[in-house]
Amino acid sequence: MKLSQDQRTQFETQGYLVVPDVLAADRLAQIKGEYSALLDRLYAGWQAEGRVPACDGDFYEKLLVSYRAGCDWFQPMDISLPGDEIAADCPFHISPAVFDMVTDSSLLDLVQDLIGPEITSNPIQHVRLKPPAITLRGEEARAHIMATDWHQDRAVALAEGDNTQMVTVWLAISDATLDNGCLQVIPGRPQMYPHCPKRQTAIADGCLDLSTATPLPVKAGGAVIFHPLTPHASRDNSSDQFRWSFDIRYNVSGQPTGRSHFPEFIARSATAPETELRDWREWHRMWEQTRADLASRTHIPIHRWSSDAPACA
Repeated sequence: MKLSQDQRTQFETQGYLVVPDVLAADRLAQIKGEYSALLDRLYAGWQAEGRVPACDGDFYEKLLVSYRAGCDWFQPMDISLPGDEIAADCPFHISPAVFDMVTDSSLLDLVQDLIGPEITSNPIQHVRLKPPAITLRGEEARAHIMATDWHQDRAVALAEGDNTQMVTVWLAISDATLDNGCLQVIPGRPQMYPHCPKRQTAIADGCLDLSTATPLPVKAGGAVIFHPLTPHASRDNSSDQFRWSFDIRYNVSGQPTGRSHFPEFIARSATAPETELRDWREWHRMWEQTRADLASRTHIPIHRWSSDAPACA
């Protein structure tokens, strides 16, 4: 899969692309099957503890029952460690299907067209399983669960990565629609805006002209690819179904990832293909070692913006 010159020009001038059919049907099926098995294991444990009732429903029904019961499935399903304090037994999900998705050749072809053939899998990555907004608990405030605030991906990495050539790939596992909370962007290539701690790290009020916000619906298997300075947010999920996506990042190998205490790996290299990681188990081992190291150290904050900054007043 290659980008056309028009697509490259759009990315350079507008800061984003919507590309359909990036992940093949068998890749989507692999991801869905693996996550369904993971949820079955989690659900069986919660049921044994008396936290959830018996449920013969599908993946999404079990997910909703678990959410309503207060069972935290997000971190056990996430493909990263959290940004707050990390315990030695903190769960995460690094697996064959996730590795095959991140190293998918069609996906890496697109990334190569934008940043070149020396590609590192950046460790700032997440699964997004957003419940219908009508089911959210009143005290819920996590950006991974609710609509996200306007932000730039450059700003949610540490300053060490400010000059890194990087792209974000937002992969739709289910259809992302206007109703269920698709991404929206402010087109163009702006400077870094000041950010403030809100529900998440978010662009300071008054910096954006939201009248230019452009929603980006995309079918399952498609991707939204955007520049790290492109302001973006997700809409509320006003449907009655979950919206499922992953957001993953890639940067030019040898450049700082912006979160150097988390593990990176070389996904593609034209000059040294022998350095490419090919075994998902090694990637999992890297995250396990990172978890053990960070659990025994002073917490490393991942946010660099302060609420007492002038822009946040």
